[in-house]
Amino acid sequence: MSGSLKQVRERIRSVQSTQQITKAMKVVSAAKFRRAQQAIVQLRPYADKLNRMLRNILSNMDGEADTVFGQDRPVEKACVVVVTSNRGLCGAFNSNVIKGAVRTINEELADVRSKGNLSILCIGKRGYDFFRKRYTDCTFINDYVDIFSDLSFDNVAQVSRRLMDAFEQKEFDRIYVAFGHFRNAATQFPVVEQWLPVLKIEAEADSSKMRADYIFEPDMNGLLNYLVPSILQTTFHRFLLDTQASEHGARMTAMDKATDNAEDLLKELRINYNKARQEAITKEILEIVGGAAALESA
Repeated sequence: MSGSLKQVRERIRSVQSTQQITKAMKVVSAAKFRRAQQAIVQLRPYADKLNRMLRNILSNMDGEADTVFGQDRPVEKACVVVVTSNRGLCGAFNSNVIKGAVRTINEELADVRSKGNLSILCIGKRGYDFFRKRYTDCTFINDYVDIFSDLSFDNVAQVSRRLMDAFEQKEFDRIYVAFGHFRNAATQFPVVEQWLPVLKIEAEADSSKMRADYIFEPDMNGLLNYLVPSILQTTFHRFLLDTQASEHGARMTAMDKATDNAEDLLKELRINYNKARQEAITKEILEIVGGAAALESA
């Protein structure tokens, strides 16, 4: 019985040590989450408004707007950007983003992959580790796996600029981005969005709707050639900030649940320990009483 008590005590110490780690990780994630949440909340309305304005312009100019980033070409070559975290312990966040990317590859880009013309750019080690082992028939762009260490606009613009150049030079005909969309600390969901070419806004069913009428100064094409790359880079930056906030929110929630589960397990272990201790004491009392009775009978 003493061996059983010792095992329970060791298990209790082990769970307490794990609980201290999960508590510390929750606190760290909460601090990082607040900064990441502030960043995406400030950027998202601006980025969404710019992106909608760009789509609106390209949809309403009836071919007058000339930008290569809005040209819809037959899809012969494609690239999927998978944005995950560098570390785990954030619930199903990474696996959900990966599943979204895999679904797009299997459904939208199956023909491209079968021809060997599919490229995968992984931002974050979790996605890279998954696709590197299972998608050996694809081309990998590995230069930006660790970019999460610095998500400044200028640093992220290196990635978006490279992809835009590749699209402009017809190395890719379509580029998708799989990322985690942040809603709040407890809710994040995977999104796979077509980044290039720019999706046009579907025509309104009611033909009486007035079309957008923009005034361009000095000229439309000159202004678009300057604005479109900047808008696309801002949108790509939003993808990464969204994922960063989602990661910290998911990890904070996961560590909070892990801490609660550890507390429940400790309660159960303490009950088992007390029961085993009571059994050991009762056994010792019975042995003493039995020994005394044997001496009296002798």
